[in-house]
Amino acid sequence: MRRGPGARSALIAGFGALLILMGFVCVDSLHTLAAFASNNAQIRKDFLYREQTLTQVRTSLYESGVIMRDYILAETDPAEQRALETEIRSSREQTSSVLEACVRTLPAAESTPFKDLQQEMERYWSMLDPIFAMSENEKRKSGGAVLRNDVAAQHLRILAIARDVSTINSDNLREADRRTTELSGQFRKRLLIAVAITFGLGLILATATIVYVGGLERSVEEKYKQSQIARRELQELSKRLVDTEERERKAISRELHDQVGQSLGALLLDVEGLATLPDEKGNFREGLLNIKRLAQTCVNEVRNMALLLRPSMLDDLGLVAAVEWQAREISKRTGMLVETADENVPDDLPEEHKICVYRVVQEALNNCSKHAGAKRAKVTLRRVPGQLQVVVEDDGKGFDAERVRGLGLIGMHERVSQLGGELKVDSHPGRGTRVSADLPFPGE
Repeated sequence: MRRGPGARSALIAGFGALLILMGFVCVDSLHTLAAFASNNAQIRKDFLYREQTLTQVRTSLYESGVIMRDYILAETDPAEQRALETEIRSSREQTSSVLEACVRTLPAAESTPFKDLQQEMERYWSMLDPIFAMSENEKRKSGGAVLRNDVAAQHLRILAIARDVSTINSDNLREADRRTTELSGQFRKRLLIAVAITFGLGLILATATIVYVGGLERSVEEKYKQSQIARRELQELSKRLVDTEERERKAISRELHDQVGQSLGALLLDVEGLATLPDEKGNFREGLLNIKRLAQTCVNEVRNMALLLRPSMLDDLGLVAAVEWQAREISKRTGMLVETADENVPDDLPEEHKICVYRVVQEALNNCSKHAGAKRAKVTLRRVPGQLQVVVEDDGKGFDAERVRGLGLIGMHERVSQLGGELKVDSHPGRGTRVSADLPFPGE
């Protein structure tokens, strides 16, 4: 059966959706704000453009009025009249061009007032054309009257239209501001809704994350407790294995000593009895002597094996005597000189302490002879307040204690740790090795 998405997948999907929503809100907000800014700038630009067009119309009206007055008064200077006529035509062309461009840029709904203004301006310019066609006598007789009556009236009419257009332009600006404010309110409301949704989703995800992390913490704590229990069980099992090994060795040692040793001893006695019988040729006696030598060798080997497995003197004579015997045996077997020293070591040590110390010394001396190539070694047993100290030093080739961890060192460390002690190995290449074990003294 297919399993559904777990809590981790749900959290990833939730946070992904939250990030997408936040990204959408940010992009939408930036786009809307950019649209607001662009729209507002365009509105201001259109308003200023229309106002500039109206200003151009007003300016052209005032300038044309002044020019026409000067034209009528400049009776005796034809050159000046031609210059004034050129100036009025230039102002007409410029104003007409500006109005035409403004009408083309306006929407159809807003272009009507400007078209009316354009028509009135054309009518105004048309009123000025007859004045330029008048002779000197006509200008003196009726030019001023035309300028004061017809042209002035049209002038006022255009100014009134310009005021109306300006008012409409201002109204359009205020309406655009109102729409912008309304859209801004709608945007603010939409943004608040999006933020509220994002906040709610974030709160839900945060709660789910807290619950999920809390569950993980509880699971990790439970796993840690289980690992601690497993570690204690493993240590207990290791201790039981070591104890079982010691019991096995003890049983084998007794078996070899009591059964095999006694049998071989009886064999020696029988062979020795046979050896006392007369034999003219000596063959019978020589054979029995060979049997005796083999049996003696067998007895010695069995005794050595028994002592190596479990020295009986550890139980009979105590720890110090067993360590001294071990030192002598190592010296005889390897030629390495081993010294022993003890300070205030009691004889009534618990069984596990005696076994631990003996095995640590045995393993350390074996390492001295097999791996270190030492010529001298020293074993020190010392009792200090609250502790039983064991130190084995040699003058061998040494090793890197930080990198090399053999089975012998691991076994020594495990034995010492089971009794709550601490094993230290101080060794450097070419400088020998010092193994020390500090065991808590029982009852202190």
